[in-house]
Amino acid sequence: MSSLLEVIDLHKSFGSGANRVDVLNGISLTVSRGDTIALVGASGAGKTTLLHIMGTLDRPGSGKILCNGKDIFQLNDTALASFRNRSIGFVFQFHHLLPEFSALENVMMPALIGGMEKKESKTLAEGLLGDVGLARRLTHKPGELSGGEQQRVAIARALILTPSLLLADEPTGNLDTKTSEEVHALLTRIQQQKEITLVIVTHNERLAARMDKTVRLVDGRID
Repeated sequence: MSSLLEVIDLHKSFGSGANRVDVLNGISLTVSRGDTIALVGASGAGKTTLLHIMGTLDRPGSGKILCNGKDIFQLNDTALASFRNRSIGFVFQFHHLLPEFSALENVMMPALIGGMEKKESKTLAEGLLGDVGLARRLTHKPGELSGGEQQRVAIARALILTPSLLLADEPTGNLDTKTSEEVHALLTRIQQQKEITLVIVTHNERLAARMDKTVRLVDGRID
């Protein structure tokens, strides 16, 4: 498989002087197209920080991430935001759905922000909500959906612009065991159907076992 991202010697610290905390200490890894990767490790090991930098939500203190051979952090903030919107989907532990909008409107939102016509975005969103088993819940607002249904909407929203990379941070950490298993199975099926690259931060060993690779972080380094 060809390389999608090359993570090269990432370092990241927060604070300064006596209050400085080194969170990432020289992380390097290759993410190939179609990979499924679990990032595991104890709390504070740097998993979420690494995921956020891979998703360009944060910049490293030093190091590079190459996409198609180009260092994405050489882009200015506007170009980086455009790259992120076009190429990366995010699913978080808390769904971050907009409570005043329906499931359909929440899924359409990134496409509309990206300049897609409303009719096209609506058709895509309806299809994706069907894919995640919510064809009959289009008009329901987040408060009218179960936790598992809310996370399914979040997954559909992350996929609306057909990203090449899907990043998930503890996507089932707020769900019960049965619902977690359903979401795990859904993520696996979506990844296979759409041939998307998937990187997940998780403490769930069963979810990690579903992935092709497991990367364990200890004190900001790959173990």
